[in-house]
Amino acid sequence: MDRDAILLTPGPLTTTLRTKLAMLRDWGSWDADFNNMVAELRRQLLAIVHGEETHTVVPLQGSGTFSVEAAVATVVPRDGHVLVLDNGAYCKRLGKLATLMGRRTTVLVRNEDEAVLPSELDAALRADPSITHVGFIHCETGTGVANPLQAVSDVCARHGKGLIVDAMSSFAALPIDARTLRFDALVAASGKCLEGVPGMGFVFIRKAVLANCEGNSHSLAMDLFDQHAYMEKTGQWRFTPPTHVVAALAEALKQFVEEGGQPARLARYTQNCQRLIDGMTALGLKPFLRAELQAPIIVTFHAPAHPNYDFKAFYAAAKARGFILYPGKLTQVETFRVGCIGAIGPTEMQQAVNAVGEVLREMGISTAR
Repeated sequence: MDRDAILLTPGPLTTTLRTKLAMLRDWGSWDADFNNMVAELRRQLLAIVHGEETHTVVPLQGSGTFSVEAAVATVVPRDGHVLVLDNGAYCKRLGKLATLMGRRTTVLVRNEDEAVLPSELDAALRADPSITHVGFIHCETGTGVANPLQAVSDVCARHGKGLIVDAMSSFAALPIDARTLRFDALVAASGKCLEGVPGMGFVFIRKAVLANCEGNSHSLAMDLFDQHAYMEKTGQWRFTPPTHVVAALAEALKQFVEEGGQPARLARYTQNCQRLIDGMTALGLKPFLRAELQAPIIVTFHAPAHPNYDFKAFYAAAKARGFILYPGKLTQVETFRVGCIGAIGPTEMQQAVNAVGEVLREMGISTAR
């Protein structure tokens, strides 16, 4: 094989050569050139959500989950009460981390093949006025379901509750506009739809909210109030930043703008998703979600109902053909997942479908039904 395997996963993703090359330079973390790059990166990130007037963005070392935990720890007071809307594995993770931080946490559960219901949120907030914040996953990466961000935001605004949005798998692809959405914090990361490499998260926080967050965090490293204050004062990170990751993201952002920004990225991912679903359906593989719930980010498929099917063998055979798939995240039914995001287009997606077809035939599965 004369190329790296294509990552059909929800992150890390396949990146462009330009993004890879951006990591070949070493940076001093206190150097003015690096600090200027960080400042410009933060400016561009705010522009994507049109949050320049109302929000600030705070970067943080680590995976996206680090930043989700930091957002909850910073924004929710220690005597706060978080209601988590749960329709999948990453929602459950949000509930778990809020609980581990000592915040009172209530979880409102729905089935994994359904979107969260704003009407249920409204009823829960009416029933329990002690709830101070709502935790919400925009695109539940465990299944690929798109949850109704605007409607959830509207309900929280009517009740005067804080909203913390995990937009890890949606930011820069699905529309997010801080001028029409009311959220206290929104979390994303470098290794998702911006097509950078993993290692850095960032949190958009409403300025009026951040001003009252001093002392909330249980953690030194994850205190976004302190991180923001130090960065505003010095232009620097409090602790050693992931310099190569930052440089790669700065380059990825240039390509994001060149492509046409969020609408163009959504259009490409939508094409990828449609090509994938059409091709896999033709092979007899059935998507887990109804079409109206499916975000063009990652698609969960039912595993073939055939005695010859084994995911590890299926995975290895697809990898040998140059495509890395993802195991399912569901506990009740056997599935696997295929990502639509990254520096790929419909051509690569069709090649992946062709490879899956070859693998099924090699496994003696003439039809996946």
